[in-house]
Amino acid sequence: MSHTSDVRHDKDFERRGLYETEAERESYLRAGHTLKSWLLTTDHKRIAILYLFSITFFFFVGGMAAGLVRADLLTPQGDLLTNEGYNRAFTIHGVIMVWFFLIPSIPNTFGNFLIPLMIGARDLAFPRLNLLSWYIYMLGGLFTLYALIAGGVDTGWTFYAPFSSMFANGHVVLVAAAVFVVGFSSILTGLNFIVTVHKLRAPGLTWGRLRLFVWSHYATSVILVLATPVLSITLALIAAERLFGLGVFDPALGGDPLLFQHLFWFYSHPAVYIMVLPAMGVVSELVSAAAHKPVFGYWFVAGSSIAIAVIGFLVWGHHMFVAGQSMYASAVFSFLSLAVAVPSGIKVYNWTATLYKGHISLDTPFLYAAAFIGLFVVGGLTGLIVAMLAIDVHVHDTYFVIAHFHYIMVGGTVSAYFGALHYWWPKMFGRNYSHVWGRLSAIFIFLGFNLTFFPQFILGYLGMPRRYHVYPDDFQVLHVLSSAGAGVLGIAYLLPFTYLFYSLRYGPPAPANPWNAAGLEWTVPSPPPKHNFEEQPVITGPPYDYEMEYKDA
Repeated sequence: MSHTSDVRHDKDFERRGLYETEAERESYLRAGHTLKSWLLTTDHKRIAILYLFSITFFFFVGGMAAGLVRADLLTPQGDLLTNEGYNRAFTIHGVIMVWFFLIPSIPNTFGNFLIPLMIGARDLAFPRLNLLSWYIYMLGGLFTLYALIAGGVDTGWTFYAPFSSMFANGHVVLVAAAVFVVGFSSILTGLNFIVTVHKLRAPGLTWGRLRLFVWSHYATSVILVLATPVLSITLALIAAERLFGLGVFDPALGGDPLLFQHLFWFYSHPAVYIMVLPAMGVVSELVSAAAHKPVFGYWFVAGSSIAIAVIGFLVWGHHMFVAGQSMYASAVFSFLSLAVAVPSGIKVYNWTATLYKGHISLDTPFLYAAAFIGLFVVGGLTGLIVAMLAIDVHVHDTYFVIAHFHYIMVGGTVSAYFGALHYWWPKMFGRNYSHVWGRLSAIFIFLGFNLTFFPQFILGYLGMPRRYHVYPDDFQVLHVLSSAGAGVLGIAYLLPFTYLFYSLRYGPPAPANPWNAAGLEWTVPSPPPKHNFEEQPVITGPPYDYEMEYKDA
């Protein structure tokens, strides 16, 4: 759009009263209105918005596949889908939700937007690489959508060999290529974050003054850079075996299917922490802001992020307790899996201690943070159960495992994602939203989630295997309860997107610091200017200096 059309746009907005603050006139959102200005931007904030809209799209595609699965499970005979259709529905749900929503959601959206603001930088270290990461992400997404339209794939998101390499019907190579491609997006984003945190911190911002959100993203980035290449190589080997008959995983060709599981879970178990660690960083910020207190035990919370990242590399074998590995290896993996509970427990205890005697504001972000803590505790405690050899034999590959990882990955990560969305929305767009609807949506999501997944613990304990769409009549009541919960959850997920998008046009202008929170991002206008800071800030105090913030307020 030309300068003339920009002026016309300004006048139109003024006539409609949409620019109510000076910050909105000079914000990053005003730095060009053309499609080209967005698609070629190197501003970390605009790239974060591109991710926000892309990831939201994939969230609803993956959610619709989940709705199809739950609708099919309403009847014991699975009357809605064929066997093949059911396999394809839960596969596309898993592939999209894991690799196109859960892994990139918080780092690529909120990490992109906030890390430079939190460390006093103008942008990430490699702005063009950041834009390239988004294009790679979209390329992987297009591959997946094409595979979905062309008939889908039936391997499950785990691509277990030799089924995926020799026998599966559908577009295995195309979907594996999509995950292979999107892995490069994660690696580039992780590299960018690591270099940015090392090189672009404001003067005086020592490692001990970094916000816990930044610490969690730093630990996540290390996992992304070290583990993702292993997944990429594994998927490339699957494609090579399927296309050229290379004997890597197929026993008939001299391969070993267990090798695939070792390689896949070496990445995919740390991937759980790629999803959860950024969520923990978000919750640390929300809890501190809600209590208006520094996070209790700062170094323990920061150190626990690094500990989770390190131990997370050593526990992949607990996915193979019944796969034929040696008893001694299983015992070691069981012990290490239980050890992850220590740094995770430190975080929960420190968040609780932060809230103790705090002046807690029951705002929407805090409700999501409280939901995260509750759901994460349930998911974590059931994780201890599946880490124990004897019990895992009983519940392995049942709905108990499905419920466990959904409490961690969906209940935890999605709650934190929505908490982050409500906490930083006024900063990102300069507009406030309806807090009544915000609180209601948080409550409905919490209730809908528990109604969906808690019955699955019972189903799994009673012996209902996962990946089956025909089941005994005795399980129908619990399946109907779970599907009813999925319906509540689906409607509850739609609510925030309704009132948040409504707020973009009709929401009241947001002040620079609507939560009276501590942190550099709250010292710039809402929405932030294009180059973040007029002058680079100099840090002289701790990361959560609420006394100073209150004096300024």
